Amino acid sequence: MSTPPQDQPLWRPAPARAAATRLVAFQAWAAEHHGAPAAPLAPAADDEQAATRYAALHAWSTEDLDRFWQAVTEYFDIRFGTPPEAVLADPAMPGARWFPGARLNYAEHALRHGENPAHAAEPAILHLDETTAEPVATSWAELRRQVGALAAALRARGVRPGDRVGAYLPNIPQAAVALLATAAVGAVWTSCAPDFGARSVLDRLQQIEPVVLFAVDGYHYGGRNHDRTDVVAELRAELPSLHTVVHVPLLGGRAPDGALDWADLTAGDAEPVFEQVPFEHPLWVLYSSGTTGLPKAIVQSQGGILLEHLKQASLHLDLGPEDRFLWYTSTGWMMWNFLIAGLLVGSTIVTYDGSPGHPDTGAFWSVAARTRATVVGTSAAYVIASRKAELHPGRDLDLSAVRCLGTTGSPLPPDGFQWIYDEVKQDIWLASVSGGTDVCSCFVGGVPTLPVYLGEIQAPCLGAAVESWDVQGKPHTDEVGELVVTKPLPSMPTGFWNDPDGTRYRDSYFDMYPGTWRHGDWITVTSRGTVVIHGRSDSTLNRQGVRMGSADIYEVVERLPEIAESLVIGLEEPEGGYWMPLFVVLAPGAALDEELIGRIRTSLRTELSPRHVPDEVIAVTGLPHTLTGKRIEVPVKRLLSGTPLAQAVNPGSVDNLDHLRFFERLGRERRS
Repeated sequence: MSTPPQDQPLWRPAPARAAATRLVAFQAWAAEHHGAPAAPLAPAADDEQAATRYAALHAWSTEDLDRFWQAVTEYFDIRFGTPPEAVLADPAMPGARWFPGARLNYAEHALRHGENPAHAAEPAILHLDETTAEPVATSWAELRRQVGALAAALRARGVRPGDRVGAYLPNIPQAAVALLATAAVGAVWTSCAPDFGARSVLDRLQQIEPVVLFAVDGYHYGGRNHDRTDVVAELRAELPSLHTVVHVPLLGGRAPDGALDWADLTAGDAEPVFEQVPFEHPLWVLYSSGTTGLPKAIVQSQGGILLEHLKQASLHLDLGPEDRFLWYTSTGWMMWNFLIAGLLVGSTIVTYDGSPGHPDTGAFWSVAARTRATVVGTSAAYVIASRKAELHPGRDLDLSAVRCLGTTGSPLPPDGFQWIYDEVKQDIWLASVSGGTDVCSCFVGGVPTLPVYLGEIQAPCLGAAVESWDVQGKPHTDEVGELVVTKPLPSMPTGFWNDPDGTRYRDSYFDMYPGTWRHGDWITVTSRGTVVIHGRSDSTLNRQGVRMGSADIYEVVERLPEIAESLVIGLEEPEGGYWMPLFVVLAPGAALDEELIGRIRTSLRTELSPRHVPDEVIAVTGLPHTLTGKRIEVPVKRLLSGTPLAQAVNPGSVDNLDHLRFFERLGRERRS
């Protein structure tokens, strides 16, 4: 377990700040119109009262799904081309039917802020890359014009609702335009970042057979240009479904033969036309990491994503038209799709294409300062890297505009929480969040009216019936258990592509607890309503019958300055034993000697428990990650069990196969 939570929070919102949040405004409106718990006029007297008030609102949002989600549609003025016949026709999971009969369009809502002449000249997108000193703005009027022109061009090329449109683009404004134009047509979007190799992209796109591909000639990262013309040529050759390729000349290259030029397709002045599609119509396809096979092609709906992202952006991040929303991401990670949600609430989104650590570790903090971002998001890994680099962004940069810092990607350890308040800003709302590609949103995350406690996520999100279950499938508090969701969310997948009977979908989330979503994370729901994430439950550590989260071990070990990264594996051995090695990547200049091993063991024993102490500590040159940067545990466990590399992992899903080959050799040696 992590360090026990402190009684006093690291931060609490000022009463006036809490009272002015969009969450409080929504509760007051929903209380008047839909029977939500009344929003008291007086600020909460203390942290316990604030938690009680939010818990009552959350309980209403999950116990009365019909009234809560109806309230969301009315409060955010959802434009239904055809009104729904009901809110939730069938609540059974999987297969819940949301807003049957309704028709709408996601892109219409993402662009409607620009309909107001008073806002048309304001920036909808601010863009930076490693080569630009100042952000480049795209106004709301220009965004609408480009989307309208591109949507008209796609229709002229024969693209129709339900057709798939693929993208091989970085986090640039053109990607946002292409997504919105695709959605306006009613086609289905999917994207891969250009640091993905051809095999990784084909593993994804070949499943859905796109008819259009948007592709760059290359990208700039880490101070270098990376040419991708050969990869794009291979994609074109291996995707026979393509009839249109659109060239985006990020490095200035000419369009290859047969490809159309981005500038030509976006030159027109057509007003956007928004195809009214059914609520459950596919908006996009996202992908699982695919480490143990082909990535799962996860289909999410126009209506489901629209409602979920409005709720999340407005009520949980308190985003609005006055905000600038920056999240470090690539188009291969669901957080890029979530970044676009800023447009739904009228915020300016900040797109950054480049390394967060070039020319130095603090580069991303500089982007936040230069763009005057108000809500900033990054990964837990970047926070820890900043701490280890002994950065002082709050002292060295002007971060006065930043009021909220979000983190996700992996559990943020308590040291990361503390560093943020010590070195970024004392008066900052830390919205640590956790969810998944599977729902393109958060199950648990930020609540602007609640305090922030060391190492704890503030609360489950509205509408998300999150519980921690024990091995008998019973909910409990203050104990580690499986993260489950007992009631449907609109953004849950409508299914997987090419899974007509839903077998893969059911096996992925509903095999352990039929009718209940099991996400695959270890969590603790505390008695005060906060949540602690302990890592993935599908790589469970289980010593002497006690289940342990790997994230707790990483938090302790990686606090040591000599350790850059770590990986712990629990392996059941044929003769009945249990081997738990800890693999460490050393910081430059460090050596894994007896003194360091002793400090690792002592730290784990004293800060966690004797069960958390590894059997061996082994230095490695590097650890394998998914293409979105998450460390890989399950394939390593398989390799150490003797499974050949070709059977243990999908090679195209891993950033460095050489790191995996070490574990394959070690697995063979242990069995020889």
